[in-house]
Amino acid sequence: MPVPHPIPLPDPPSALSRAQRLKARTDQAHRRVDERILGLGIFDSRAAFARFVRVHHRLYADVQGLYACPVLLRQLPSLAGRQRLSLIERDLADLDVPVPGPSAATPDLGTLAHRLGWLYVVEGSALGGAVLLKMAARLGLHQDFGARHLAPAAQGVAATWRRFAAELDAIVLDPPQETAVLQGAEDAFARVVHHVEAEFR
Repeated sequence: MPVPHPIPLPDPPSALSRAQRLKARTDQAHRRVDERILGLGIFDSRAAFARFVRVHHRLYADVQGLYACPVLLRQLPSLAGRQRLSLIERDLADLDVPVPGPSAATPDLGTLAHRLGWLYVVEGSALGGAVLLKMAARLGLHQDFGARHLAPAAQGVAATWRRFAAELDAIVLDPPQETAVLQGAEDAFARVVHHVEAEFR
């Protein structure tokens, strides 16, 4: 899920890295999603927060298969163990809210390059987890109850992101594939909007 800006990335001395290019080119889409979500009062009540968690569930269900894809795991080994769907389901159980049913229209995640764009967005969503976790505390929620999926990885949020970004940047792609990565990221942001509207209509 999208997270508050800015996404911390290393600053290379010359050309932008792939992760930095994605950040720059999806900036407006990212901001629109952030503003929409933060304007919904998701920390006003547990009921509102639960709907936000259901949005997370819908997004992670969309990409669940990517975290078990051998090709992706070879290129992005830090993905191993990063799927948070089970934690989200435990959070929904804590909140006494049902898991969303299967989506009527599942997204086409496209080629490997498209999938890299989707993962850029989904993995980037973890960066704001520490901030959201603190905000969830006002509802009596924490990393052991109701907000498990927002807890940072053991090695820390920034270190986890830097490793993923470095792996993403190291993949060799041709120009059409670079375009496909960007399209995948844009599609992922659009899918988040779709899920938000489904939960908060």
